This record gives sequence, structure tokens and C-alpha cells, in this order.
Amino acid sequence: MNVAKVIEIIAESPDSVEDAVQRGLEKAAGTLDGIKGAWLSETTVVTDPDGKITAWRVCMRVSFVLG
Repeated sequence: MNVAKVIEIIAESPDSVEDAVQRGLEKAAGTLDGIKGAWLSETTVVTDPDGKITAWRVCMRVSFVLG
């Protein structure tokens, strides 16, 4: 029987939502084994004073199997 745990992380990228997700998952994989998936719960942007998007930020839940 497998047991999974879910954590919530926030990641950011100046390039895209996809890149923010990828960066977050790669960072999580550095300390977590058995990552099985993730789902986005929120997507936001960071802007400069003129309203230009400077970064994409995602809040996601990451599931992984406990050893």
C-alpha cells in the first residue's frame, strides 16, 4: 500500500507560467523523492509600476509517495 503526501509551493519565473511550474518542480525534486504530480491552485503576475509583467508566479500542490 502506498501513502502520498501533498505540499503546497510557490514558484516564480520571468518567462512563463510553464517555466515557473518547471522551476518549482525541479526545486522540489531536490529534496523530495517520488513526486507523482502537481496541480495549480493559483496563477498571479508581478508587475512594474507601468503595469508591465515582470514575473509569473504559481501556487501549486505537489504530491509525492512516502517511502
